[in-house]
Amino acid sequence: MGDVILRMENIDKVFGSAYALRNINFELELGEVHALLGENGAGKSTLIKILGGIYQPNGGRILINGTEVKMTDIGEARAHGIGIIHQEIVLVPYLTVAENIFLGREPKTKLGLVDKKKMNAEASRMVSGLGLDIDVTTVLENLTIAQQQMVEIVKASSFNVKILVMDEPTSSLSDEEVEKLFDTIERLKNDGVSIIYISHRMEELFRISDRVTVIRDGTYVGTKITKETNAGELVAMMVGRTLESFYTRTYNEPGEAVLEVKNLCREGVFKDVSFAVHAGEILGFSGLVGSGRSEIMTAIFGADEYDSGEIYLNGKKIKNKNPMQAIDRGISLVPEDRKKQGLVLVNSCSFNMVLSSLKYVMNGILKSKKKISKLYGEYGEKMRIKAASPEIEVGSLSGGNQQKVVLGKWLATRPRVLILDEPTRGVDVGAKQEIYTIINDLAKEGLAIIMVSSELPEIINMCDRVCVVHNGNIAACLEHGELTQEIIMHYATGGEGNEG
Repeated sequence: MGDVILRMENIDKVFGSAYALRNINFELELGEVHALLGENGAGKSTLIKILGGIYQPNGGRILINGTEVKMTDIGEARAHGIGIIHQEIVLVPYLTVAENIFLGREPKTKLGLVDKKKMNAEASRMVSGLGLDIDVTTVLENLTIAQQQMVEIVKASSFNVKILVMDEPTSSLSDEEVEKLFDTIERLKNDGVSIIYISHRMEELFRISDRVTVIRDGTYVGTKITKETNAGELVAMMVGRTLESFYTRTYNEPGEAVLEVKNLCREGVFKDVSFAVHAGEILGFSGLVGSGRSEIMTAIFGADEYDSGEIYLNGKKIKNKNPMQAIDRGISLVPEDRKKQGLVLVNSCSFNMVLSSLKYVMNGILKSKKKISKLYGEYGEKMRIKAASPEIEVGSLSGGNQQKVVLGKWLATRPRVLILDEPTRGVDVGAKQEIYTIINDLAKEGLAIIMVSSELPEIINMCDRVCVVHNGNIAACLEHGELTQEIIMHYATGGEGNEG
């Protein structure tokens, strides 16, 4: 490192009369992993879109290897060796790996036909060059999300990439897949590729990055050498204040059992699952991705079937044939993917808020605008949603505010049991703290809460008890005083212990 390959100086971007970026500075050195950190809405995506030629800046300049360049479009950025791996996969699912890598620039035979043999051979060479074991003739949709992401990296590298942007690359990956990604990043660094790494996960930044630049409200805050800073300092730079207590939890004596699950089974997915969650309790579910945690919850919610076992709500045996029955009985589920399962992104905040609780806003066969406004006002305030208007498109909000709308939507059904599946995935630290406070308040009010999470600090600091799932079985049920990352991972990876 030491040679500056990219310098963005005094970058401004204005939308209408509002500044999205003002006087932003950022630089990247050869072979460096430079993290870009900031709350949702801070301007990270806008800055990256300027670098990628999607937006044109209103002020400032970009220098590549000391020479000023104009990123007039995506092609121009690509010509300068810039590749961007977006959080959402942007490949074609029904094409093969090789066809995706060479899409729009397929090698041709002398007759002008696509030379599939050459294309597959070249794609195989690229894939193996990054140490990956992927069959390039496989149709993309048959790969895991992690493998698809690796294909995106290969595709970007095939354009002779010199600067690679990774936007939340681990948001949908298991721990094992994250390790493979980090190995790939190390290979890219050794090949002289410089990486801009965007993530909300502090532990990743301290492991993978060399420097961290923080932006807040569209302005440059500062740059720190990673090994010379700490999470507290970075959080303070991000939000403009110190988060004295990041995790908000008041531990109360739990009440009566609200939901009891006994010997729940679904062949090939989970087996003999038994647990109970009490009023005012937060019961955590931890385990590796693919362990069956989410599938247990969707079965309880009636979204998936189960083969045997019993479910009791306030002592009464129930079986939810569909989610509507679960909602009517007082069980709500905040899904892990808010964009695909939780929201209608092109509709308004108020539309989404009342979507699961229409019975409370109807006047006969028509929806009451007055009732909708009252319900949105109540839960919008409870969730601390920051939106210019109830009628603004929910897809235009930050990730944290979108998640609050989803929470509000399900709380508006007035549940007795609230299941939260990855409740803070893809939201910044400021929004996380707000969501933790909301969850704590709900538990204090006596709501029975189940929290499924891949983030061990979240599980340890927010839960009264934790069920650890391994291969569809509850490997252990741990009390709050027993919780450490080492113990949870011991059971999550198949270590022996006592079932719940």
